[in-house]
Amino acid sequence: MTTEVRRKAAVWLVLVFIVGAATGGVFGYILAHKTYAASKPAVQTDEQRRAQKVGEMTREIGLDADQAKKIEAIIAEAQAEGRAVRDKNDAEMDAVRQKARAQMRLLLAPEQLPKFEDYVSRLDAERKKQKDLQGH
Repeated sequence: MTTEVRRKAAVWLVLVFIVGAATGGVFGYILAHKTYAASKPAVQTDEQRRAQKVGEMTREIGLDADQAKKIEAIIAEAQAEGRAVRDKNDAEMDAVRQKARAQMRLLLAPEQLPKFEDYVSRLDAERKKQKDLQGH
């Protein structure tokens, strides 16, 4: 074999290896992504979480119907109280966030302000999306 033929063979070998590795990477990513997406639990409502918890307690502890009903009411009250605390904390955090943003605006040049507003709008949209996904 001449050196020219060897060089061409080496180039083809490298190209085939790269294409194979890329194809394997793409298929591996797709498979892993589908597997992960399928394994993510669906977001549950408060009622669904409460029913699941009462069902678990009934099986594991042996609650009777009256106990299960009373425990469900206790869990519902705790969920409502927890939501109120979370909402209060969200409001307090929003005030801190707005104060910090106002301070940042003072540091920015006029041409930077529209970019900053766009940036914080995207952050707020992402935060709202996450909050909605979590059922809050």
